[in-house]
Amino acid sequence: MSIDTVAAPQRQADLIYGLTDRPPLRQTIFVALQHVLAVFVGIITPPLIIARALKLPAADSAFLVSMALFISGIGTLIQTHRLGPIGSGLLSIQGTSFVFLGPIIALATAAMAQGASQQQALGIVFGVCLATSLVPMLISPFLKLSGRIIPPLVTGTVVTLIGLTLIQVGITSVGGGFEAKAAGTFGSIENLCLAALVVCVILVLNGSGKPGLRMISVVIGLAIGYAVAVALGRTDLTSLHGMAWITVPTPFRFGLGFRATALIPFSFLYVITAIESIGDLTATSSLTDQPLTGPLYLQRLRGGVLADGISSALAALFNSFPSTTFAQNNGIIQLTGVGSSYIGTFVGAMLIILCLFPAVGGLVQAMPQSILGGATIIMFGTVAAAGIRILSSIDLDRRASTIIAVSIGLGLGVTFVPEIMNGMPPIIKDTFSSGIATGGICALILNAVMPGRRV
Repeated sequence: MSIDTVAAPQRQADLIYGLTDRPPLRQTIFVALQHVLAVFVGIITPPLIIARALKLPAADSAFLVSMALFISGIGTLIQTHRLGPIGSGLLSIQGTSFVFLGPIIALATAAMAQGASQQQALGIVFGVCLATSLVPMLISPFLKLSGRIIPPLVTGTVVTLIGLTLIQVGITSVGGGFEAKAAGTFGSIENLCLAALVVCVILVLNGSGKPGLRMISVVIGLAIGYAVAVALGRTDLTSLHGMAWITVPTPFRFGLGFRATALIPFSFLYVITAIESIGDLTATSSLTDQPLTGPLYLQRLRGGVLADGISSALAALFNSFPSTTFAQNNGIIQLTGVGSSYIGTFVGAMLIILCLFPAVGGLVQAMPQSILGGATIIMFGTVAAAGIRILSSIDLDRRASTIIAVSIGLGLGVTFVPEIMNGMPPIIKDTFSSGIATGGICALILNAVMPGRRV
């Protein structure tokens, strides 16, 4: 089914304020704050994981967190205000994409292994992200073809791989991270108990009958874990003493590098995030009583994907990572009954204000990795479950099952044994160093060449 033939939505009886309504200021601020709480952890987690994987200094780590918040705020303003052809005009919140996490770490680690400094490695990542951010901009006019080129079989496999490959990152954090490995405390009882506490809090709140508690369960879980870590003396806040009061968004702090061999996997991942954004924007349209067929619907999708590309380009210039439309905010719309795009102005402003205070990034940086691991192991598992849900919606005949098996097998194989690519030429090694790219490209090729009914 093409994206312009989706059935029209049912009237949302619980929608209190529609897309073009302006709620009173007090309600606007309250609803905007809920959206910020829903996305905050998702925005800061990727830069935090990347910073720790590359063992960046605390100041650089805090700066990356601040820039992620800044770009998310700017991207949200672009997405919700619909500047000409740019933006969906819906209440869609932008945030840092998890899809690129593994490939970014792999690319930066490979650059450092070849002699680049941590900052130079980041410059290479930002240069590649900037170049490939053209992909969603170029494909946005051709979204009607997306369902035929990348069907649910491929997207479901890729989304499943995203979650499964990131679980390795999450479980490493549960044990205490690379710092704990170096210190000989990896997997200690204290680390595992802190992670288990966060997991239990999140699970209890997610099982609550109160939707509001479910929405902020991750934030509360991290806060409780952080408080216990402070009581145990596991946090080091000395880095905050010499930190500036205000962070000024600064472009090109780490420079811009380039690696041509990384273009293929990063371009492919931008296509995948564009497909994900289509689903998110469709859900938002449905929740806000907007059409799911016809010119206006396609215009919103094109503008939304174009905004993703522009936000990602700005992210690379301002030392952050690719941006995409977040799905969790649709839950807030459903919970509050407020679908007004006017809320997006306040959400964007709040995120930008948060970015200005480096103490926010410093406090997050001081969090023990095992606490973050407790949250991310659930978040990454949820991503894998979303991919399985996509795959379960199609007819898994022998052909489809074979494609999934081979793609996931190769993707996880490269993830768990990356040295298998050591003997390959640089272009092959860089292209297939990411399990997500390996499995995704494999699924795309097999679906195109294997005989049988395509699903």
